[in-house]
Amino acid sequence: METSTLDQLSPFELKDELIRYAKDFTQSKAATHKFLNAGRGNPNWIATTPREAFFLLGRFGIQESKLVWDEPDLGGMPHEMEIAERLAEFVQDHAEDAGAQMLSKAIDYGVRNLGFDADMFVHELTDAIVGDSYPEPDRMLMHCEATVRRYLEKVMFDDHPPEGVLDIFAVEGSTAAMCYLFESLFHNRILRQGDTIALGTPLFTPYVDLPHYADFKLATVEVRQGSMADGRNTWQYTDDQLEKLLDPNVKAFVLVNPSNPASFAMAPETQKKIVDLVTTKRPDLIIVTDDVYGTFVDGFRSLAADLPRNTLLVYSYSKYFGCTGWRLGALGLHEDNIIDERLAALPETDREALRERYASLTTGPEKLKFIDRVVADSRDVALDHTAGLSTPQQVQMALFSLFALVDEEDRYQKRCREIIHERFQALLRGLEIELPEDPLRVGYYADFDLEAWGRHVIGADFADYVMQHPDPIDVVLGLARDYGTVLLTGSGFNGPAWSVRVSLANLDAEDYEQIGRDLKEIVSNAVQRWRNAH
Repeated sequence: METSTLDQLSPFELKDELIRYAKDFTQSKAATHKFLNAGRGNPNWIATTPREAFFLLGRFGIQESKLVWDEPDLGGMPHEMEIAERLAEFVQDHAEDAGAQMLSKAIDYGVRNLGFDADMFVHELTDAIVGDSYPEPDRMLMHCEATVRRYLEKVMFDDHPPEGVLDIFAVEGSTAAMCYLFESLFHNRILRQGDTIALGTPLFTPYVDLPHYADFKLATVEVRQGSMADGRNTWQYTDDQLEKLLDPNVKAFVLVNPSNPASFAMAPETQKKIVDLVTTKRPDLIIVTDDVYGTFVDGFRSLAADLPRNTLLVYSYSKYFGCTGWRLGALGLHEDNIIDERLAALPETDREALRERYASLTTGPEKLKFIDRVVADSRDVALDHTAGLSTPQQVQMALFSLFALVDEEDRYQKRCREIIHERFQALLRGLEIELPEDPLRVGYYADFDLEAWGRHVIGADFADYVMQHPDPIDVVLGLARDYGTVLLTGSGFNGPAWSVRVSLANLDAEDYEQIGRDLKEIVSNAVQRWRNAH
């Protein structure tokens, strides 16, 4: 495939081509080279204890089913009466099991801290893990939603949530949240074809691509993370970029925080500027913030905490708990929000059309909250009665949340942060460079802007040479073809043309040191070619 053709692919489709090149190389050099894929952010660790609790709870669920109806291959629906006591006995019988210990703490936390009735809570979890009923409520099971809400308050709101309730829709990962959200914003006339939205770039590619699809045809304005310090990009929004949000034609601002691909948290002073801007000058601005990497930042606070009326929160469990295969995510919207207000203020013709759209769901469709419309739209309204994330998935989501809530010393969180920090340091050793500590650097990914580095370290002549010579994609192609290493281009995320993204999630530390050496050699060869040309 020609370089010009590869350049048209999204970074994730490009990755598949690079893997093919890298495997071809390493197969021919099997004795001396190792295939290293740092192209995708699938972590190579998993949270074991909440999974142990899940599978043990499943055994309890089967036991409960057989109490109701016990014949070969058949059981019944678990009964609620005194089920908490039976679970306590079951847990005691497995007291040495880490999953049993967590279940005991989790149920106690739900009762003591969240005010749950023990039997109702245990029955919801047990019936849900068996998966014998449709999700009810379809947006999210009652106790699971309250549990996830409390978890998000801890990790997304720095344990200081705004007053009121965050309504949550349990979804199949943050990617499902994106798709459902854009569809519903259009179905409900909050966004219309031709409208303008702002994108905080560089940005996770689907957010860049979705607005331009035929169904949406949105115009986009980039709010770029372009701040520099000592020749390196610090990946923060500058004041002149934030001023683009003052344009009343900009209907929404979509961002990932901490960022992807750069993997930096938004600076507190920048967040304050956005809060002040929206509060004083753009109270009509809708914000969509994807905060999946927030758990890797000490004291992280989402815009959804500071601007609850304006903000739709997207969160995924995939990265932190190592569960990309589970497809667990949440879409959150505060009960008091500008989208519901805007629905009520739509022209009568639009309101009538929406009354007709949702008439089969309720006798008062005009009062249906936006987040519940998202649920209905996820099943084209007609199949709303079968909407909702599968109940076993909701149980695992709740158990992941409870695992974090009962971990009072945050041991798991600290260890996850240590892992990616160790790998980042190994990458720097391979590159033979040092970077100052930055509390805003998450390090789940590393995004290196080679043009900015060359301009600062070697000079403007070299930077100009780089920009005028081979296509930026040649860096990642060279790594794949000549070293068996897979990285992604930063340009595929609407980042700097000569930037590359390294995922620090899915390989061992010594592998990142090798990647650093490979990347350094690629750059050194480019420098040598430039010197030979001069």
